[in-house]
Amino acid sequence: MNRRTMTGGLLSLMLLLAPASAQTAPATPATPSAAPAARPIPAANYVAVGGYYYEQGKYDQAYVAYRAAAELEPSNPAALLGLGRAQVKLRLYSAGITTLQKLVTLDPRNFDAQIALSQAFVQQYIGAGDRTLVAANLGAALKVLQDAEGVAQAATQSGDLLLSRVWNERGYVYKLQGDAARAIDAFKRAIALNGENAILLYNLGDMYYATGNVPLALDNLQQAVILDPRDPFNRAYYAKLLALSGNVAAAKPEAAQAARLAPKNAYAVGQYGVVSYLARDAVTARAQLTQAVALDPLRYPEFYYYLGRLSLDAGDLKVAREQFTRASALGSQNAEYAYYLGLSYERGAGAVAPDRLKARENYERALKLTPGYKDAQDALNRVR
Repeated sequence: MNRRTMTGGLLSLMLLLAPASAQTAPATPATPSAAPAARPIPAANYVAVGGYYYEQGKYDQAYVAYRAAAELEPSNPAALLGLGRAQVKLRLYSAGITTLQKLVTLDPRNFDAQIALSQAFVQQYIGAGDRTLVAANLGAALKVLQDAEGVAQAATQSGDLLLSRVWNERGYVYKLQGDAARAIDAFKRAIALNGENAILLYNLGDMYYATGNVPLALDNLQQAVILDPRDPFNRAYYAKLLALSGNVAAAKPEAAQAARLAPKNAYAVGQYGVVSYLARDAVTARAQLTQAVALDPLRYPEFYYYLGRLSLDAGDLKVAREQFTRASALGSQNAEYAYYLGLSYERGAGAVAPDRLKARENYERALKLTPGYKDAQDALNRVR
C-alpha cells in the first residue's frame, strides 16, 4: 500500500492541538534576532488526532498520527495501541501484530492491547490468500484471549463486561475453526455476562443462522434491533434473514431503514440490495449493490455475488463472470460463489461462448470446498 502524505485537515487539527507559543514579536526590532525554536508537539496530541480519524474510519490518516506519536514516545501505550489497530485496518497485519505484541510485552496487564492482538491474529487469518500459511493464528488468538481472561478476572471494576468481551472474541475464533457448538456456547456466555449488548445478540444470531437455525437467528437479531434500533448492521442483517426466511414484505422496509440510517455504510446499503434482489426488485438491487461495492470494494464478496446473479438473470454473461470472479477471489472459501462462476462459464449467449473447461474447474473447486454439494456435482457431471 502506498504511503499517503498528511492531509491539510490533519495538519490543521495538529495546529489546533499543539500548545500555543506565548511569544510577542517586537514592533521594531533594533537588531535581527534568531527566531525562538518551535515547541515540539506532544505525543498525546498526535494520539488525539489519531483517535479522531480512527473514529471517522479514516485509517490511513489515523496511522500517520499514531506513528508520529509512537516515534516521539516509543513506549506510549495509547500510541502503540492506536498504531497497531490502524495497521490492522489497513491490512498491514504483520506490522500490526508486531506493534501490539510490543505493547503487550511492555504492559502485560493491558486488556485492550490483548483483545486487539487477538483480533489482529484473526484478521490476518481471514485476509490470507492461503490460510495454511497462517494456520497457527487462531491458536495464537485463543492463547492471547486466555491471558486477557486472567486480566479480566483480576479487575476490580467492570469485570463482567471485560469477560463478556473475551467470550465474544472466543466465539468468533471458534466459528472460524468450524466448531459451531463451542461458538454458540461462547456467545451465550458473553450474553449472560452482558445481556444488554446488541452486538453479542447479533453474533449469536449469526451463529444460529450459520448452523441453519433460522428461527433462533431471527429471534436474536430482532432483540438486537430492539436494544439498538439505530444500529445499521443489526437491522440490515435482520432484514436479510427475514427475506431468506420468506418474509420479503417485512424485510424490505427494514432493509431500507438500515440504509437510510447509514447511507455511507457499505454493509447496510448492500444488504438493502440483497433484500431487493430476493424481493425481485432488480432495479433497486442493482443500484444498492453497485453503491455498496463502491463504498467498500474489498470487504463484502457477497455483494459481487448478487451483482453476478443479477447479470446472470439478465443474460449478460460477460459481466456475470466478472462479478462472480470478484466474489470468488474475495470469498475464496465459499462454495456457492465457485459454483455460480462455473455456471456462468457453462452457459453461452451471443458473442460470449461457453467455456466448459473453466466451468469444470470451478465446479470441482466448489465440491472441494463443500463435499456433497449436489448442484455442483450435477453440474460437473454435465460438463465432463
